[in-house]
Amino acid sequence: MRLQGKAAIVTGGGSGFGEGIVRKFVAEGARVLIADRDESAARRVAAATGAHALHIDVSVAGEVREMIDTAYQRFGRLDILLNNAGVGHRPQPLEGLPEEEFDRIAAVNMKAIYLAAREAVPRMAAQAPGAHGIRGVILNMASTAGVSPRPRLAWYNASKGWVITATRAMAVELAPRGIRVVALNPVAGETPLLATFMGEDTPEMRAKFLATIPIGRFSTPEDLGNAACYLCSDEASMITGVALEVDGGRCI
Repeated sequence: MRLQGKAAIVTGGGSGFGEGIVRKFVAEGARVLIADRDESAARRVAAATGAHALHIDVSVAGEVREMIDTAYQRFGRLDILLNNAGVGHRPQPLEGLPEEEFDRIAAVNMKAIYLAAREAVPRMAAQAPGAHGIRGVILNMASTAGVSPRPRLAWYNASKGWVITATRAMAVELAPRGIRVVALNPVAGETPLLATFMGEDTPEMRAKFLATIPIGRFSTPEDLGNAACYLCSDEASMITGVALEVDGGRCI
């Protein structure tokens, strides 16, 4: 019960890494609000875990405000804000991506973190501190793509590089206010986005991807749930500004 009594929001918690994180957090004692654009997926995971589901688009300011308001109404505080929702694009030359796809990547992968922080930080900073004076934790889902980019995924790579830099910048600014900010860098995983990154989900394409991962497998929702649980727990109270690679050695 490493998260006993803690209140958390997990965006994009209705599938993939987000679902793995929700399941781990609930198992470790947290009260969780799943915020997802896919309402049926959020409700499915909520029904299976006892979490709460909320249908929102994380790129819309008013809906993000509703998300933070709902968490405080349900839980009375917010200990963990986990910005997991993300989108990608199919492999293609960087000049070929349609502008509307670029705008969606920027809105979901980057702007959503700004919107959530704008709403959550003042409230987190004002609430009573927990262990070691920590008032809250923000965890942003980045990617190995932001550390070691793959070709033909330029704008997704760039968005995740932004997340890593934003995490570090937020960490140094918010530490005096009792808020830790960390990130996770997963390698490609068994999630709905895998086929998008590969372009096509075939045995040959999977073998090509797996050849770049020394441990020899994709990351799983359980891997990310375990890593997120540690970073958001009191055991990690001295850790801020890191982007932990959960990548089987890909970035070595």
